Amino acid sequence: MQKDISQLKIAVLAGGIGSEREISQQSGQTIYDALLEDGAVVVLSDITPDDMEILDDPSIDVFFLALHGEFGEDGELQAILEERKLCFTGTGSEASRTAFDKLLSKQAFFHTHLPIAKHLIVQADDTQSDLANHLKKLASKFVVKPLKQGSSVGIEIADDTEAAAAKAIECFRTYGDCMVEEFVDGREVTVGIVNGKALPIIEIRSQTGFYDYEAKYADKAATEYLFDTIKDPVLAATIQTMALTCFHDLGCRHLGRVDFILTKDQTPYILEINTLPGFTSHSLLPMAAAKAGVPTPALCRQIAETAWKDYQSEISNFNSEIP
Repeated sequence: MQKDISQLKIAVLAGGIGSEREISQQSGQTIYDALLEDGAVVVLSDITPDDMEILDDPSIDVFFLALHGEFGEDGELQAILEERKLCFTGTGSEASRTAFDKLLSKQAFFHTHLPIAKHLIVQADDTQSDLANHLKKLASKFVVKPLKQGSSVGIEIADDTEAAAAKAIECFRTYGDCMVEEFVDGREVTVGIVNGKALPIIEIRSQTGFYDYEAKYADKAATEYLFDTIKDPVLAATIQTMALTCFHDLGCRHLGRVDFILTKDQTPYILEINTLPGFTSHSLLPMAAAKAGVPTPALCRQIAETAWKDYQSEISNFNSEIP
């Protein structure tokens, strides 16, 4: 059944678990306020694995996901929604799992011939000295990161093999699976995607030298967000096309963001894809949408309406297959 935004009842799901819970709540509030401003019938619900009562409400048409990290971006909640045949925004469970796991997503990027940094996976039986020896063959400067965390949680820069090995052992103890990448020097740029279209590129300049959790959320003044810094239109279009390739090849939908490092020789290296970008007051996706002339209320409406349209199409196809 076709409905416009004023007829849809939308539940914004926020909160979740883990280190990004507070950020998720901020995103949820922004989306709730935006949809309300746009005329939607909307509720804001704090959801966790132990409290999913909102999913039993038959009056909800669309669940708008505003979760980050575990239980939100890793496909767990999406699988529950799919099993219940409920309409929700964002990428499905299988592609969410792939995108959230930095190793699986790297493998997917590699198979589509997109440039990625060299990396090494830390094993449970690795010693610090073993790692240091292996890393000598990889690079001279490194990035240590958990495989399954968002918002740059747990990511650290190491200037030599010994420091990288020590940080990798600590990362494994704290977060479980982790990897060490070669440090790719360059400018950090990001491309937001909404409903299959690439948004204007944002360059991120952090005074700390790295756009980590603190720069994203704690010390907002330490980071600049700049448009139109890539003067070559062909290069800009290439980066946007690469972002769309990542998005589509992984099977993502509705919204996302792809982060890159642009080296001095103008080679864009893919860092990661984010299937549920933030909607805080300084988040990149709504910032890029606003640059493209789409304010946050309209952005949220477009995402919700596309999710509903896709859901109706899936239901129609499912029903047509029943003998």
